Amino acid sequence: MALSRDAIMEKTREALVDALGVDEDEVTPEARIGSDLGAESIDYLDIVFRLEKAFNIKIPRGDLFPDNILQSEEFVQDGKLTEKGLEELKTRLPFADLSAFETNPNVDDIADLFTVDMIVRYIESKLAEQAG
Repeated sequence: MALSRDAIMEKTREALVDALGVDEDEVTPEARIGSDLGAESIDYLDIVFRLEKAFNIKIPRGDLFPDNILQSEEFVQDGKLTEKGLEELKTRLPFADLSAFETNPNVDDIADLFTVDMIVRYIESKLAEQAG
């Protein structure tokens, strides 16, 4: 049986609380993983591990948090994503809302794209793939 969105949110909340040591009430759909919940780069690996375990899915490296985009001169110039970089980000993060980011694609602001709701949408898509 497929999990409801609420059940996915609850399991995601538990994974983030465990990984980041935050209170449950801080893990709201709009909470940003980095700036609101305090995740640092090392935490992203822990988050992925806990989500894989909680949902019994495999999350390929760079799939949920595509950090390798930032290492490419083709995608990043002068601290901003290029047009090609934005296209790549859209392809890799179809569940993220990039509308505000597109107006000023500053690399330092990429972390703010990763919200709890974005992770829930990602998990929904992975579970649908798996069921499918």
